[in-house]
Amino acid sequence: MELHVVFGSGQVGAPLVQELVARGHRVRVVRRTQGAASAGVELAVGNAFDRTVCVQNAQSATAVYHCLNVAYSTKAWADELPKFQENLIEAAGRTGARLVVLENLYMLGRPNGPLNEHTPAQPASRKGELRRKLSEALFAAHRAGTVKVVAGRASDLFGPGVSQSQIGENLFARVLAGKSAQVFGDPDALHSFSYAPDVARGLAALGSTDEALGQPWMLPVMPQMSSRALYEKLFAELEVEPKLQSISPFMLSMLGFFMPALRELREMNYQWEDDFVVDDARFRERFKFGPTPLDDALRATAAWAVRTYGVAPSLQKASSHA
Repeated sequence: MELHVVFGSGQVGAPLVQELVARGHRVRVVRRTQGAASAGVELAVGNAFDRTVCVQNAQSATAVYHCLNVAYSTKAWADELPKFQENLIEAAGRTGARLVVLENLYMLGRPNGPLNEHTPAQPASRKGELRRKLSEALFAAHRAGTVKVVAGRASDLFGPGVSQSQIGENLFARVLAGKSAQVFGDPDALHSFSYAPDVARGLAALGSTDEALGQPWMLPVMPQMSSRALYEKLFAELEVEPKLQSISPFMLSMLGFFMPALRELREMNYQWEDDFVVDDARFRERFKFGPTPLDDALRATAAWAVRTYGVAPSLQKASSHA
């Protein structure tokens, strides 16, 4: 059995592990904390900041997956993400494994039409510039023969287990308490969203062939639609009133003085001001699959959200009398 090693067990790492097990691989997950491992999964506890941990756990691997992330701040990204990448390049390179890296779209900057694999990197933010440098270093290592690299690029995530996103903890905690959903930018602008299990499935596909190496791939995204339209469908699954509260750039700036997380989001607000559409046609053509049907994805996400965040007593009462 091929050994596939996943570094990181978060929003994408966790479903990726399950996808790899379902494909019949021997799977090892490397994470910082102890915990129960799923059936058929080896758990290794260690910090990828330690190169020895990376090298030891990548031995004999066919594929190594980089799904690690850090606190959402420019400083944390600049201090930690390069170190993670350098260690995993070294680890995968030593054993000859494919290194599959999960990337976002920050390095591409403001879109001028649909984003695809040929869109030049023109970052419009500090985080985008960091992502550009990381991606360039990654593929430079591939061209130098140091390691075999492929990158899967995802848009804004949603799905079971996804809490740190626009469609995450802040949204569910509010709407399941009967409050309005807070949205950035123009809720009627078109946007491409990525369903976390589809991202996991895409990464697993990239890690299973040499043909994909040496290039980035846009992973499957949902059909383009406005944030408003997606929220309304999600609210219907949650059985809550579809109320939106638009957060203006000025309000975001003001809130940023008191909430560091929102301060970090300000420079990325451009993604929500105009159409932000991803073209995943190349991936679909090569790997012969696309995203999960939207209604199925939203149904699974809503069920997880209710289990995780609960429903306000007032909403439970209203539902019981409906």
